[in-house]
Amino acid sequence: MKTLPLLLALASLSLFAAAAPKAAPAEKVAVKAKAKAKAPNPAMTAIEDVAGLPRVLLIGDSISIGYTLPVRQELAGKANVHRIPTNGGPTKNGTANLAKWLGTGKWDVIHFNFGLHDLRHMEDGKRQVEPADYEANLRSLVADLKKTGAKLIFGTTTPVPEGKLTPPRTFGDVATYNDIALKVMKENGVAIDDLNAAVTPDIAKLQNPNDVHYNPEGYAVLGKAVVKSISAAIGK
Repeated sequence: MKTLPLLLALASLSLFAAAAPKAAPAEKVAVKAKAKAKAPNPAMTAIEDVAGLPRVLLIGDSISIGYTLPVRQELAGKANVHRIPTNGGPTKNGTANLAKWLGTGKWDVIHFNFGLHDLRHMEDGKRQVEPADYEANLRSLVADLKKTGAKLIFGTTTPVPEGKLTPPRTFGDVATYNDIALKVMKENGVAIDDLNAAVTPDIAKLQNPNDVHYNPEGYAVLGKAVVKSISAAIGK
């Protein structure tokens, strides 16, 4: 009779083991975790220079991220097109990080833009960088960029649609900030790539609804404008 309790205990352990969830193999857990990880944006991929070609650096926010690949494709075999490995954000971010973005290599052309993040409204109602500070920051950035000896091109800030946006921006601010930028660039002999004018005629077709960003066709249009300005700078 002593064997009966033992048999009952063994049976209970067997049932518990069968009901317990099985641990997933380590390799399956790793695969799932990897799948959940966001794939890196190919625009951020570092490129290897082709010897003998001019080196170009793109500096800007998410709009510039969107046109980076079209520009690289159009200038393949004509220029080594690099970009900063992040969203450039407002001018105050540029002044804080420019030295790191420039690195130690020689640049032949630098195409840059700041504006959309500067004119963004913050929770206190003020813009992230008010117009007077925007001008001061641009002057500082241009002074440091000129030290590189590269040909400089400023891309004007693209349109902000009317209506409620998240994060909030005001339609009329773009003209105000572009006027400031154009004054600074003219005083410093910096070439202008009028990206705003490039997309404005077909803005309803090129820009995402209620958004400052663009669809693929829109980024292609912006890319062609950038390519044209860079090609003029490198003489190709």
